Amino acid sequence: MDGFAVIVGAGSLRSTGSGAVAFPHRWTPGGVTVEADFTGAHLLHLSAAGCVLNDVYREAGALGIEIEGVRVTAAGGFDTDTWTSTGITYQVELRSPASAEDLDRLLDRVDEVAEIPRAIRAGASVQRA
Repeated sequence: MDGFAVIVGAGSLRSTGSGAVAFPHRWTPGGVTVEADFTGAHLLHLSAAGCVLNDVYREAGALGIEIEGVRVTAAGGFDTDTWTSTGITYQVELRSPASAEDLDRLLDRVDEVAEIPRAIRAGASVQRA
């Protein structure tokens, strides 16, 4: 993975690091943890990682898959002359009693429906009002 990495975790995969910040989360009683610097690059990657984490819980519920913990790491590069993203890569770690086949199906579904990654892939317009 390239630079500007962020990590979000929930359930049994929440971060216990001193730099992690905790937030409430509608699908987990313990909330989520976020490890990220506060730069535009990190925030872009955080939006993708956070969306994937949320959608893991949402889609797992719809598929009847129990999730004990999720950790998503997202990173990517930026051309430092233009500050144009060179792309985002994310990895998902899951803890679940579900089969590997069910978890693969879940992650395929999340990759298909996760709103923020879809918007970034489509090249969403951003304008100052």
